[in-house]
Amino acid sequence: MTIAERQKQPDPRERSERREARAWAWAVSATPIGPLLLAATDEGLVQVVFHAEEKTAAEAVARLTRHLGAEPTSLPSASLRPASPAVTAPASAAPSAAAALPVARCTEQLGEAIRQVESYFAGDTKAFTLPLDWSLITGFNRRVLRELAAHVPYGTVVGYQDLADRVGEPGAARAVGVAMGSNPLPVVVPCHRVVESGGGIGGFGGGLETKRTLLALEGVLPQPLF
Repeated sequence: MTIAERQKQPDPRERSERREARAWAWAVSATPIGPLLLAATDEGLVQVVFHAEEKTAAEAVARLTRHLGAEPTSLPSASLRPASPAVTAPASAAPSAAAALPVARCTEQLGEAIRQVESYFAGDTKAFTLPLDWSLITGFNRRVLRELAAHVPYGTVVGYQDLADRVGEPGAARAVGVAMGSNPLPVVVPCHRVVESGGGIGGFGGGLETKRTLLALEGVLPQPLF
């Protein structure tokens, strides 16, 4: 089996993903690298989207709506906190007590994610302690990203080859790069900490300036003079 096939192959250790409609919530938070869209289910943070201006945010919300099978609870501004969400369900469809529990939980998860992301950019949070919902990614890519999240801490970097070695796939350095590009949870799952073994900064889905800013925030690179 090729590396590309393994990237798509579910890991037998993974539980099967739930396919029924799932409650979820989203918000856009202003950060030093531009607006970030954060989305959470009752299980945890499920996606972070860079450069979440209106068009990009709308496209991300539409994709997640299709994937999760339900309209979201929307918090379209970081100034709105999960205590008073704008729920997009029809007014005539009052949720049952059982249905309201996942909505409340995903809103709570989102509020905590916003708090920790803001604290990270303020220089206070060095390690995220958020539950994560990995349902947007499977197989090899998920294994690599879990390894990254668990074992590459704030202020450090790892090479693509090193990360391939850590997951027992020494021939998969290129595939690690593909996994980083498919990361649904950037910043929180720190693909910005993965660099070229020869010292180059490597690629980044959010743009190289964003990667440099994140590495400078963590002290890996010097802060820009201007």
